[in-house]
Amino acid sequence: MITGKNISKKYEKVYVLQGVNIDIEPGQITVLIGPSGSGKTTLLKSLSLIENPSSGSISFDGDTFIFPKVKEKVRRQFSFSGTQTVGVVFQNLDLIPHWTNRQNILKPLGEKISTEDLSELNTLYEMFNMEAFIDKLPHQCSKGEQQRVAFIRAVMLKPKYLFLDEITSALDPELIATLFKYLISLKKRGTGILIITHFLLFAQNVADRIVFLKNGRIHEEGDKQIMSVPKTKELEIFLNSIKGIIIK
Repeated sequence: MITGKNISKKYEKVYVLQGVNIDIEPGQITVLIGPSGSGKTTLLKSLSLIENPSSGSISFDGDTFIFPKVKEKVRRQFSFSGTQTVGVVFQNLDLIPHWTNRQNILKPLGEKISTEDLSELNTLYEMFNMEAFIDKLPHQCSKGEQQRVAFIRAVMLKPKYLFLDEITSALDPELIATLFKYLISLKKRGTGILIITHFLLFAQNVADRIVFLKNGRIHEEGDKQIMSVPKTKELEIFLNSIKGIIIK
């Protein structure tokens, strides 16, 4: 389990996160919702140790990092080792521009790629309709095509935890349904998944737990019932602001 305790993050004198406590459990999908600018992506970066929080602690299955005692950058987004504890897909996707989409997926797996890996890749290429653009460069592709490449790159490293930032933003309804089914299959295999999304209908359907973040603080969390019966005024106001547009 990934456990964040009392996580705060500030840039100069402005706090983006303030005293956040959160758990990401294996075999569970946690969805992080909230207004734009509430600190969701900053929390994802902190929990994945891509960006150190200003204070607090983060534990990975008992291995604890206490901030600000940890001065160095703990990890990079991904390394060419073939495995990864936390796989991350950000909104900017971080694809290598001079590599083809296939190379972006294969090169992080390292020099030895098993026949099982190749078989799984072929299944995923077909599942996510990638055959037509898999050997193109990222700039030759739409945002939705790039999202699929970045997602497959992350899952092929078989991370124990998978963090996704607005992964459905450029996908059509059919692909969102495919993604939904695949995330459920990853959950059943024991992957702990954290998703940031503004697509609240997707959140309702996929989430085991929903966490509502506003102004850098968690105001409410629970199962998907909090979307229909919020307990805090902050979440009620947020849901009412989009009622009839996204939530059914």
